[in-house]
Amino acid sequence: MYGSEWPKVGATLALLWLKRGLRFIQVFLQSICDGERDENHPNLIRVNANKAYEMALKKYHGWLVQKIFKAALYAAPYKSDFLKALSKGQNVTEEECLEKIRLFLVNYTATIDAIYDLYTKMNAELDYTV
Repeated sequence: MYGSEWPKVGATLALLWLKRGLRFIQVFLQSICDGERDENHPNLIRVNANKAYEMALKKYHGWLVQKIFKAALYAAPYKSDFLKALSKGQNVTEEECLEKIRLFLVNYTATIDAIYDLYTKMNAELDYTV
């Protein structure tokens, strides 16, 4: 329809940023489930958030936004607090919570991949930075 001339405003742009944010969440949760962590500080989730940022968002952000993200990482909760929040007050072990995240990621990942495939097929990806 638009080819390489997709508009940089409106619904196309909003959905583009939504899909990137959803990919960030996917990579972040998968990284936690895979056990990736800072060996010196195993209860911090900065490593996971940074990996997700590198894979999903960094190339679309200019220098200033990248620096703001790096600073914001220091406000990230501890892994234990994050998993407790995901458990909504239920008394579950960390492994039980991670297993529920793994189950969630099965369909979530398939959905995100389908959205990315759609954008690729429609040539609707925009590679500019903010």
